[in-house]
Amino acid sequence: MTNHLYQNDLPDNVKLNGDLAIDSETRGLNIFQRDRLCVVQICDASGNAHLVQFKNSEYDKAVNLKKLLSDTSRMKIFHYARFDVAAFKIFLGVDVKNIFCTKIASKLVRTYTDKHGLKDLVKEVLDVDLSKQAQSSDWAAELTDKQIDYAASDVLHLHKLRDRLDKMLVGEGRRELAQKCFDFLPTRIELDIGGWLADDIFAH
Repeated sequence: MTNHLYQNDLPDNVKLNGDLAIDSETRGLNIFQRDRLCVVQICDASGNAHLVQFKNSEYDKAVNLKKLLSDTSRMKIFHYARFDVAAFKIFLGVDVKNIFCTKIASKLVRTYTDKHGLKDLVKEVLDVDLSKQAQSSDWAAELTDKQIDYAASDVLHLHKLRDRLDKMLVGEGRRELAQKCFDFLPTRIELDIGGWLADDIFAH
């Protein structure tokens, strides 16, 4: 497994095959009013992670990255897609479709627990320990090896996690329901961006 770091875009010679595991790092969690996109992590089934960092908000340079994210022929695997896909729409102007969200899948099949964070999920389902020590750090500065390893670890296990959760969804008869949730995500994100972030519009 190799981690690659680039500035502002993926190089032309980077070839990623099949379904893509994707994550992002931002300055903070308020991407709707304050905190900008800093890093995008992508991994295909090869197990090699490719990180694109935006030190100075030069999102217009991310031509190859935007093309990859908007490719509807590929499945994009996220953990908590609602946040990452919103960040890509706000900062990169990209609408991501064909989504599988491991957090949504986990909530639909792991109903015996309320622990659906990536660390807990990977530990139970794949028996892998993830370090979260670098989670809260400056992603716009020069990245350390620890930050790069942390960012890469967030996408390296998503393919296997998707496969295991997908089998669980099928086993529980909830795969179609999960797909409807995944398909609704762009609308949910549009509501988030439009000002209904904390509101359940279906509530009484």
